Amino acid sequence: MVVRVFGISIIVTIVSLLVAFLYGGPEALILCAILGILEVSLSFDNAVINATVLRRMSEFWQKIFLTIGIVIAVFGMRLVFPLAIVWVTAGLNPVRAFDLALNPPPEGSGQESYEQLLTDAHPQIAAFGGMFLLMLFLNFIFEDREITWLSWLEKPLAKIGKLDQLSVVVAGLALVAAAEFGAADDDRSTVLLSGLLGLITYIAVDGLGSMFHPEDHTGPSDAVVATGKAGFFLFLYLEVLDASFSFDGVIGAFAITADPIIIALGLGFIGAMFVRSITVYLVRKGTLSEYVYLEHGAHWAIGALAAILLVSIGIHVNEIITGLVGVVLIGAAWITSVMRNRKADAEEVSLDKVDV
Repeated sequence: MVVRVFGISIIVTIVSLLVAFLYGGPEALILCAILGILEVSLSFDNAVINATVLRRMSEFWQKIFLTIGIVIAVFGMRLVFPLAIVWVTAGLNPVRAFDLALNPPPEGSGQESYEQLLTDAHPQIAAFGGMFLLMLFLNFIFEDREITWLSWLEKPLAKIGKLDQLSVVVAGLALVAAAEFGAADDDRSTVLLSGLLGLITYIAVDGLGSMFHPEDHTGPSDAVVATGKAGFFLFLYLEVLDASFSFDGVIGAFAITADPIIIALGLGFIGAMFVRSITVYLVRKGTLSEYVYLEHGAHWAIGALAAILLVSIGIHVNEIITGLVGVVLIGAAWITSVMRNRKADAEEVSLDKVDV
């Protein structure tokens, strides 16, 4: 199974590294490899969440996500998306934005670089992505669940979560606080607008997905097997989720290189492909059913990422911290899942001995 699931990703990685070498020599090859590792480390929680949604989708929509979805992830989110941000926020046409990315202005010219223009747009994008991810996290922890991980915290949160639209209220307050205390005066209105759009996007996609499954009222992450329009809206949900995750990786990539070709090869072809393969492996292997706390750990990692994005509107947060938080939380969830399984096995053996 491992070879079948990861085979294409390995081939794409080899080809991407070869292209990077031909494009910029040994230095480009090394940078491309580093970016691929960066993307996988930052997006492992994304893969877990993708798997929780993907296993609820029909086989047809799973194939759509793994084919058309990967094209969107590679070219759309890792190449076109950053260019579109520069295009919209800086008022540059797409051709000029791409030219600026490939040919940075010389230092001291007084002209802002592609990297700087993209960084200047961070408050708006962080607000949009932060609110989308925060809504996903809040809707998870405010729901009453049979299995809880951090029971001392999750059970009380599930009780207060019975208040109607509490997640919207909490997210709205978080957005106001981020805009008021984090954003510069010139950015405050755009941060509020971007955050509001992120909240509306989540509610819209979540609502449209639930509309075609009236028996389900818990949102995309817990939907029954979805076909037709429901599958389409879950597909859209996954793509918006990927966009929310990918921007953080794109910004982090500029600490390594500003070359959009290397970024597309490393983050897109290598990183995004491996994230998709991890997603498929989790679904086919039944990992989420076997290690029941992984989904919880991934959602807490998303909550942490949402908080980091909102905080980063006013304070720079190192990308290493962002990646480590997700790895630590998911790692802790996996370890406690293993401990839970061993305890259950031991209890089962004890009961068998008693019966004998």
